[in-house]
Amino acid sequence: MKPIPLTVEIEEVARHVLWFESPREALADPVRFMAYAMRYATHEDMQIIRRYVSDDDFRDALDNAPPGIVDGRSWAYWNSKMGRDPVPPLPQRTFG
Repeated sequence: MKPIPLTVEIEEVARHVLWFESPREALADPVRFMAYAMRYATHEDMQIIRRYVSDDDFRDALDNAPPGIVDGRSWAYWNSKMGRDPVPPLPQRTFG
């Protein structure tokens, strides 16, 4: 996935979506940022994000989403929006 530029509008979205770290830190890993966006972004936030993230980038973020961030409902929604039917299983954490 290509980097997401740190524009004024993306900075605002990053502050909302990943409130616990700086926008620069949030955007350092675009796949992780997108996983949090799939879970926490508002419709308005996502409209801004989609100006910078192509469908191919979005699919890449889905393919490589870290486990434990995206909830089941959001996972089903975004996979469906990207034309994935059936929806693949959620990323799973592994231990050991």
